[in-house]
Amino acid sequence: MTFEMKNDAQTEYEHCELSVGSEPILAVSETPQPYDISMIHRLQWQTMTFNAFELGSTDAVRNAYDVLREGGVVIEPIHEVPWSKCCATVIDKYGVCWWIAI
Repeated sequence: MTFEMKNDAQTEYEHCELSVGSEPILAVSETPQPYDISMIHRLQWQTMTFNAFELGSTDAVRNAYDVLREGGVVIEPIHEVPWSKCCATVIDKYGVCWWIAI
């Protein structure tokens, strides 16, 4: 994580920046009430989506897929589309949706 800012109680993130290598990715997720992760998984509700593309290889996508689906929900398993030979969509165990691809 490149930068993080938590609420006064230090229990929730208000803003953070993640990075891939040295490149920061702005990440913001806001909710006025706590939400139920099991409901998000059951309804496949995409609260926010990160597009992590150009991961470099099929192995990198498969590795990310395996990590993200642990405790999460697979929306689209690894597959090929006209613009990517290897991609997948997963809601992780925290309720964040990821589209990962080469």
